[in-house]
Amino acid sequence: MKKIFNLLLFVGILLLFTSCRGLGSETNRKAKTPDDRPNFLIIITDDQRYDTMEYMPNTQELIFDQGVTFSNAYITTPLCCPSRSSILTGMYAHNHGVYDNDQFLEVPTFVYYLNESGYYTGLIGKYLNTYRMNKGDTPPPEYDFWVAISRGESRYKNPTLNIDGIWERHQGEYITTTFENYGLKFLDQAEKKEEPFVLIFSVTAPHHPYTPAEEDKHLYFDFPMHEPPNFNEEDISDKPNWLIERNPLLTPEQIIEVERIRRFQILTLMPVDRAIKNLLDKLNEMGELDQTVIIFLSDNGHHWGEHRLFGKDTLYQESIKVPFAMRYPPLIPHPYIEDRVIGNIDIAPTLYDLAGLPIPAEVDGLSLVDLFQGEGDWRDGLLIEGWPGRGVFSAIHTGQYIYAETVGDKSEFYDLQNDPYELENLVDDPNYLEIVAELKVLLEQMNDTTIVP
Repeated sequence: MKKIFNLLLFVGILLLFTSCRGLGSETNRKAKTPDDRPNFLIIITDDQRYDTMEYMPNTQELIFDQGVTFSNAYITTPLCCPSRSSILTGMYAHNHGVYDNDQFLEVPTFVYYLNESGYYTGLIGKYLNTYRMNKGDTPPPEYDFWVAISRGESRYKNPTLNIDGIWERHQGEYITTTFENYGLKFLDQAEKKEEPFVLIFSVTAPHHPYTPAEEDKHLYFDFPMHEPPNFNEEDISDKPNWLIERNPLLTPEQIIEVERIRRFQILTLMPVDRAIKNLLDKLNEMGELDQTVIIFLSDNGHHWGEHRLFGKDTLYQESIKVPFAMRYPPLIPHPYIEDRVIGNIDIAPTLYDLAGLPIPAEVDGLSLVDLFQGEGDWRDGLLIEGWPGRGVFSAIHTGQYIYAETVGDKSEFYDLQNDPYELENLVDDPNYLEIVAELKVLLEQMNDTTIVP
């Protein structure tokens, strides 16, 4: 009897051991292999000029001074929704089909492809101006984490945000700080996952109504006047008719208002600067800072009275040139300044490249990885295009030169090396006829589809 008992006990232990080994093997078989692809943090400001980084010292130190600063970075369509659509797709506006702020983006984005390949995805802040207009409140399905404003709304205090499909009023909060808190929450959740992440941190500053945070309101009352050579330009007879006919000289009252708005726009960037520091500190605590590709840029620039203009959506430097930098030590081990021309359309192909994904054939941009590694020739020029009410335009930008055509109006050519403020339109200057002719041909080649929607 004892022998039978011992035999049964032995068989039971053997079966239990075999069962445990089987369970362990199944667990190991299903366990994910850690993904060693980089994370992506894309930081987008709204209407920030290229010459305002001195007011964002944390961002300057932690991103620009530790990576590559692009000194000739441009937005291919200087308006919120078209520009953001180009960032998300890597396509020119005439190809992705979003010409203004009232059109939907109907083509896949890099977030879609990264999510399909296993990335944990998130967006915090501004998506596209058409969000919540005709398609309901459901976040795009490729986002795992979603905190978005409605349309292009830029209310700074007491914001209403869509949190994963549910609209919530954040009473008593300042919007940039709220975005920061959700950014830290996203990183907390990302830390628990084995797959890499992509986060679009898209703040509304310094867009209208440019309301400063309470702690910053007292700053910069002693601002020096903004008086570049092209401010309130006296002679604009060489400019297109739309500018001449619609933009008289600014009055003293208008100049005072421009100065007020300039100061407030800069003040709204200060909470963004603090938020970026806290997000990067969090990445450092997670041990993910150097494994994260960090890209900072604005969706377009903004005029402060140059050429008598205020706003954006023009082909001039103040509207199309933006602050743009990228930090990623494995690819950019030493900080430097890159002066070749890059655009917002180069972000998507760069992310595809670094994530090990094929770059879709419809992408117009170029991977910055090739630029950093010195592979192949870089572009001869970047296409700039726009469909504002004052005139449809397209331009070719080489960094030194810009040649532009406005439908039914005067063409323009500027030598930015000798005339960085675009004061003299040299399109008919005999000394530049050959260069103008070459750029005209290049513009025609790049405009291989009509720019009129």
